[in-house]
Amino acid sequence: MKLFSRVILCAVLAAGSLCADQLPPGFVKLFNGKDLKGWKAKPGGWVVEKDGVFARKPGGGYVWTEESFGDFILDLEVKLAKRCNSGVFFRTNPKNAVQGGFEIQVLDSAGKAKVGKHDMGALYDAMAPKVNAAKPAGEWNKMRISCRGPMVNVILNGKEVVSANLDHWVKGNQNPDGSRNKFRTALKDLPRKGHIGLQDHGQNVWFRNIFIKRLD
Repeated sequence: MKLFSRVILCAVLAAGSLCADQLPPGFVKLFNGKDLKGWKAKPGGWVVEKDGVFARKPGGGYVWTEESFGDFILDLEVKLAKRCNSGVFFRTNPKNAVQGGFEIQVLDSAGKAKVGKHDMGALYDAMAPKVNAAKPAGEWNKMRISCRGPMVNVILNGKEVVSANLDHWVKGNQNPDGSRNKFRTALKDLPRKGHIGLQDHGQNVWFRNIFIKRLD
C-alpha cells in the first residue's frame, strides 16, 4: 500500500508513515498530496513535489486553506532548511495575517540553550516554548496544534511546548508577563475562527501529513 507520507505537504510539516486508511480517529486530510485542492496561493508560489510533499517556491508568500476553522486539532510535519524562518497560522484573516490571527513559529532553533517567543514552537511574539524540542535542519518535526475556545496547546516532537489561555492577554501590545508584543488588539479579543496558513519567509521549508479534526 502506498504510504500516506508520500502524500504530504513539504514546507513546514510532515508526518511519517501513516497509510491513507490509517488516519487518527476523527481526522481528515487537509492536504491530499496531489494538488492544491482546498488551498489558495499565488500561481506557482507553492508546489506539490512528486513524492507528495508540499513545498514553497521562492517568493511563494502564504498558502491558505479555503475553509475556516475554530476549535480543532491540527497534526502536521515540517522540515526546515538551515536558517529557515516560517510559521503555521491559524484562526487568521488572510487579508491581515500579521495582526489578524495567530502563528506558531517554525524556525531553525535546534541546539539553542535558551529559547524565546520567536523560536520553534512558540506562540509567536506571545509565549516562548517551554523547552527546545526542535530537530536539526533537514529532519522532520512532528507538530500538533490544539485549539479549544481560549486554550491553545502545542506539542512538538512529543513534548508540550505551549499551553496558553488567550483570555490572559487582556491588553494590546502586552503579554501577561508585561513584555511587549506586536498585537495591537488584545489576544483575547482576536477572532476564535479563521483560516490555517503556511508561511514562506525566504528559506526552504517542506510540509507533509497535514491532518485536522474539528472540535466544534
